[in-house]
Amino acid sequence: MTDQNPLLALRGVGKVFPGVIALQGVDFTLRAGEIHALLGENGAGKSTLIKVMTGVYQKDSGSIAFKGKNIHPTCTGDAQALGISTVYQEVNLLPNLSVAHNVYLGREPRKFGLINWKKINRDAAELLKGYNLNIDVTKPLSHYSVAVQQLIAIARGVDMSSGVLILDEPTASLDAGEVQALFKVMREIAAKGIGIVFVTHFLDQVYAVCDRITILRNGTLVGEWLAKDLSQHDLVSNMLGKEIEHSSKTAPVQQDENEQGEALLALKQAAAKGSVEPLSVSVKAGQVLGLAGLLGSGRTELCKLVFGVDALNEGDILLNGKPVKFKHTREAVLAGMGLCPEDRKHDGIFGPMSIRENMIIALQNKRGWWKYIPLKKQKELAEHYVKALKIATSDIEKPIEQLSGGNQQKVILARWLASEPVLLLLDEPTRGIDVGAHAEIIALIRQLCEQGLGLVVASSELEELVAFSDKVLVLRDRKKVAEISGSQINQQNIMQAIAGS
Repeated sequence: MTDQNPLLALRGVGKVFPGVIALQGVDFTLRAGEIHALLGENGAGKSTLIKVMTGVYQKDSGSIAFKGKNIHPTCTGDAQALGISTVYQEVNLLPNLSVAHNVYLGREPRKFGLINWKKINRDAAELLKGYNLNIDVTKPLSHYSVAVQQLIAIARGVDMSSGVLILDEPTASLDAGEVQALFKVMREIAAKGIGIVFVTHFLDQVYAVCDRITILRNGTLVGEWLAKDLSQHDLVSNMLGKEIEHSSKTAPVQQDENEQGEALLALKQAAAKGSVEPLSVSVKAGQVLGLAGLLGSGRTELCKLVFGVDALNEGDILLNGKPVKFKHTREAVLAGMGLCPEDRKHDGIFGPMSIRENMIIALQNKRGWWKYIPLKKQKELAEHYVKALKIATSDIEKPIEQLSGGNQQKVILARWLASEPVLLLLDEPTRGIDVGAHAEIIALIRQLCEQGLGLVVASSELEELVAFSDKVLVLRDRKKVAEISGSQINQQNIMQAIAGS
């Protein structure tokens, strides 16, 4: 497929980093008024291509044309001046400034030379209503949840865009209603002639909102299609470079609740002040407890309560039948727990530190820093988990922040596996992860379950919960509203419980 007069055109673009060919001869075109999906596994080159488009990286070969004229952006400011705006998956705003100031930061309207705060607050409130956000825009950004912050970042990006809008995993932190509100806005601005590049791992969303699809693999162009002409099966096969197997769902353990055997973890009317209302639930060794609910329902808060991030102030938590009340997360680690948090960037990784250091830190903490793990042993452990979890890296000494989101998640999993836990808490373990890595994480959850670990997995993906859960705890407004087990675990029952129907 060729484009005679594309809005944005990249031809034969190449980018090389030391030891890595990130992009090789990539073509990409964007038409005015279209929504174009840019897809590929983690490490396929999507992020690099976006950064070349926006001046974060400079191409080593090829050309970039905007509205028919060659451009050479050397920084994001160059791209923004042309009307090319980007919203990244990780919110890149200033938490201590007000919501309104974040929306108009760097382009504040002025009156008599002074910032017109009245206009900023009024315009920001009106803008955010289009995203179903009726919030106090004078409060600091940090006052609001990650999902709300993401919508604010999107609103800012949309408002700044006059030609091209690039959305990098914009829906990763949003619930179904928020996703639909975003899609409505995307369609509206596309109708005004703005071209949208949409990067996502949610394939159903591609078909819901996109006109065309471009797939990258290993830094090269696989192909370009009209969305209506490419089946989801063929889409995934092209992303992975191989035919996907239609394997049947691996049934969870489905142990009888009345069987003999003590629960590995039991909550008995456990609560945290301002965080989780009193609730009871249990999970045995070799079982997976799924946590379902909308954003803000209490899934993350429940994980934090169990792990000692939030203080238990009512009821009991029992581990192997013994009451525990952790004053610090290290006590949870010593007791054999691990937590993969929802927000990888801020709570999960130590960005400047190496992959090796990120992997061994929990084990070192468990042993105590006076029992230093020899460097040779550290490297052996790191190399083992790089191979076992198929982490895409050529160097375990590379800073973890240089890895894709999916590979960062695998490193966090490796960190806890190295500490030999008895219970793992996984909060949105597949969020922002490509199709291939997604399947690997799901397979790993099943494998860990078979090895006798207890797992608590919070997920907004109902299909995932059905696939691996022995029982599902449904939360709403930080309260337990249902517990579903055995043959009753299906998407319809979970959704009905979430909705209260």
